[in-house]
Amino acid sequence: MSYRILFLVTGLALSACAGQPTQAGTKTSTATAALYARLDAAVGRYESVRNTAGNGNAESAMAASTAVLDDLQAAAAQCATTRGCETQRFFAAFDRLLRLQRSAPVAVDAAAGAETPDATAEAGEASPVVAALPETGRSVALLKGRQLSDIIALNDPVKVALQQWLTQYRPNLMQAHENYAHLRYRMWPEYQKAGLPEAVLFGILAKESGGKVHAVSRSGASGPLQFMSATGARFGLGVVDGFDQRFDPALSARANAAYLDEQLAVFNDNLELVLGAYNGGEGAMQRLATRHAGAGFWDAKIYSELSPETRDYVPMVLAAAWLFLHPERYNLVFPKHDGKPANIILKQSASIDELTVCLGSEDNPNGWFRTLRNLNPVYEPQQELPAGTRLDVPEKVAGVYEKSCTGGKWVALARDLNAAALPVVAQNKSAAHPRNYVVRKGDTLDAIAHRHACGSAGELAGLNHLRPPHYALHVGQNLQIPSLCSRN
Repeated sequence: MSYRILFLVTGLALSACAGQPTQAGTKTSTATAALYARLDAAVGRYESVRNTAGNGNAESAMAASTAVLDDLQAAAAQCATTRGCETQRFFAAFDRLLRLQRSAPVAVDAAAGAETPDATAEAGEASPVVAALPETGRSVALLKGRQLSDIIALNDPVKVALQQWLTQYRPNLMQAHENYAHLRYRMWPEYQKAGLPEAVLFGILAKESGGKVHAVSRSGASGPLQFMSATGARFGLGVVDGFDQRFDPALSARANAAYLDEQLAVFNDNLELVLGAYNGGEGAMQRLATRHAGAGFWDAKIYSELSPETRDYVPMVLAAAWLFLHPERYNLVFPKHDGKPANIILKQSASIDELTVCLGSEDNPNGWFRTLRNLNPVYEPQQELPAGTRLDVPEKVAGVYEKSCTGGKWVALARDLNAAALPVVAQNKSAAHPRNYVVRKGDTLDAIAHRHACGSAGELAGLNHLRPPHYALHVGQNLQIPSLCSRN
């Protein structure tokens, strides 16, 4: 039955005229009102059918439910050609039927079941990341026991997002996929333990940071999954020895999984509302859902009251998750990245920047800077690490390190470049004096440097005589900020 409803939803999306849900408050014509009444009556009949099935009349319930769905399909097609009719209401109704069906299925159609693919057959069918570990196929595509295929409605907003990922944001999507391939062994186990779909983790990661562990937004959201300081602290992400744990991929994935699990309980497993809460704040989303009880994310009563950012965010996450599972359906090929983990012990001092230069482009045309940075988030890129330091790397990098970074011309080149410094530019007296910044809770040197457009955290560390490797900060500490930095 769930696949039948999915096909109805997809068919409605293909026939819809509008690219976005209609805003609330549009005047309703007589014809449109009649279609809405027909929709409400059909949903009511479906609820009655469920009760009939619960009393043991499975055969008659199946026939009645089929008639309800046929009526809904006809009404949806008529709505698509009726001026002023909001096709999004039908999406919301189908979504509701899916949730009713999950809690108490009407009946099992044995003949249809024989043709229904196994739950693991399509899960990540062409995702190179998932294909590496096929035993995780089922959980990668299930949310609270339901197929993501039954949850993600391919409506117009999601289709618009799919087009964006496949066109202007395709480089971002490919980079996110590569970054995630190397972070997977740290992040995916946290989702797996929580019973959450890996595709959703990838969707959030792709939209939030592109898989850049040290990403910091203008609002101060930090890390691969972009936690605000207060929310991060609520889920166990603090500052330890000067290191902001929001930048730790495993800990941030654990916190994200805990957040989603908590909010799925609040929003009755409605993934779209949970994602909306993650972006726009759970308090605001809860108030909206309470005011419009029973309405889904796509319902015009809720959709029209959301911020433009949240209306964009949710379909972008869903679309990235869908592409993670089904790239071949969209003429998309994700390159295979071997994310098998290993580590190296530095035989001589070096920084991440120096290692990136001597490693070159072997086995990765984009170089290894982002991967080294992501897997070793406690170190700054220009920080000189002593011999004996252990670094986490992909397995293939370990061999390249032994060949290219333990001596020879590439090591000499890397050191020469790392020793270079920009000339000091003469400043007038008024510009020569740095200004002060007072450290706040949750601040890191990286975040402060980013906020003030001051280049690397290493520059701030040198100016303020902070010692590596952790550059410890404390609340209330006064830092000097170079006067030529912009004020953000």
